Amino acid sequence: MSFALRLGSWLGMLALAALLSSGQASAQSSEQYSVDEIVKAGGNFFGEISGGLASVVEHSMAQYGQPNGYVLGEQGSGALIAGVRYGQGTLYTKNAGKHPVFFQGPSIGWDFGGEGSKVMMLIYNLPSVNAIYDRFVGINGSAFLVGGVGMTVLSRDNIFVVPIVSGVGARLGVNVGYMKFTDHQTWNPF
Repeated sequence: MSFALRLGSWLGMLALAALLSSGQASAQSSEQYSVDEIVKAGGNFFGEISGGLASVVEHSMAQYGQPNGYVLGEQGSGALIAGVRYGQGTLYTKNAGKHPVFFQGPSIGWDFGGEGSKVMMLIYNLPSVNAIYDRFVGINGSAFLVGGVGMTVLSRDNIFVVPIVSGVGARLGVNVGYMKFTDHQTWNPF
């Protein structure tokens, strides 16, 4: 009798653990965006470049998984060895809604030109909306490029921001810099 009671208790705990695990997995996936959701949002935002966008999104998700947030916005940048970037957009999350974001940052390197572009930023491992309001470091120019759509990667701690851009302008080079996100507009790129 004691053995049967222990076996039943053990099986019950396994069943409960499996139920909790599947509930957490579905809750986690409901807070993340699928490839189709991101491509649809980006396609509506960018317009005609959805073929290149789909390839870049699939490449990003193959490396980092499903994002739990994304930003749609516009940016302008220019450089003559030292550069600067300014932009604004909206952060979208499934569990915390929409939030305005502003981004700016300096860069330095072998970099010349200027551009204006629409940008979609995939955000991975964002623990809360406030965690985006910080500096994220990356190397621009090491971009994955398909069909007029480029991708770079910025990171801080375990949070990854993957800007996907499509724009107008002429800019050539490689630079190192960071992007600072704020909840208000500022002209200070540092």
